[in-house]
Amino acid sequence: MSQKFRDQLLVWMKSHVYRYSETPFRLASGLESHHYFNCKEVTLHPERLTILAECFVEEIIPKLGIEFQAVGGLTLGADPLAYSIALSYQKRGKLVYPLVVRKEAKGHGTGQQIEGFWKEVKSCLVVDDVITTGGSTLKAVQVLREVGISVTKGICILNREEGGAENLENAGIQMESIFRKSEFF
Repeated sequence: MSQKFRDQLLVWMKSHVYRYSETPFRLASGLESHHYFNCKEVTLHPERLTILAECFVEEIIPKLGIEFQAVGGLTLGADPLAYSIALSYQKRGKLVYPLVVRKEAKGHGTGQQIEGFWKEVKSCLVVDDVITTGGSTLKAVQVLREVGISVTKGICILNREEGGAENLENAGIQMESIFRKSEFF
């Protein structure tokens, strides 16, 4: 299997996403690190996001060997991934619903915590941009499982190699990443 999409993404990751600083960055996990990856530089850029979705659909997801009806995760990092992957499958004639998991249930309207056609699906591939401790992904998995959706596999752009994949594995989620932090230094 060709890795042409991954190769192009690596160029963009090195030039736009990865940053090193002597002054540590505070991460979403609450941890601090001298290495920072702003994956929004890929996920919020149309050309880069298109290539990213193709990389997931052509090069990463086939490694998982599963069928799923939906793709989604915790808002905001997972949203562009879910939309672009669903659109990539749609172009191939396959229906995969994108799901958005809110950090907390809406305080108005229907009060839902999951947006999208979640009542139509039994299985979901969980997605996230960066995995550090896995906390955001685990929160999404918990919400999805609470409504009866099976979640056993996940994908991310970057595994920071700081225990997240292991924490997800302990929760029954096999995580596949495109990149690992150690590739960047």
